[in-house]
Amino acid sequence: MIDHLGFSVPASKYEEVLAFYSAIFAPLGYSKQKEFPGMAVGFGPSEKSSPFWIACAKEGEEVAGGIHLAFQAQDHAAVDGFHAEGVKAGGTDNGKPGKRDYHPNYYAAFIIDPVGNKIEAVDHKAY
Repeated sequence: MIDHLGFSVPASKYEEVLAFYSAIFAPLGYSKQKEFPGMAVGFGPSEKSSPFWIACAKEGEEVAGGIHLAFQAQDHAAVDGFHAEGVKAGGTDNGKPGKRDYHPNYYAAFIIDPVGNKIEAVDHKAY
């Protein structure tokens, strides 16, 4: 089980990335739950749960990108909303919402965030 996960972004992209994730998380029911101004933000479904963190790297600190994160969606509409908001917020389409061949009930959409991370929303409910 994953307790929490996160990544760091360059200071110059921090606010842009926070805005991007705030937009794509809204259809999934996630929002900013904890914040350490200028340092890190924890996103989640409630004040008691903030399993996803974005940290601001210090000036000159190396930042590794290119991770893949998949978030559970309530239903197909949430996956669709995630994709639409992600593109509108400046992300790059990496797979429009739809059924995937991973298993019979896999409905997902994929976005690349402003710093190159691959982000997915998925609904595993039967069609």
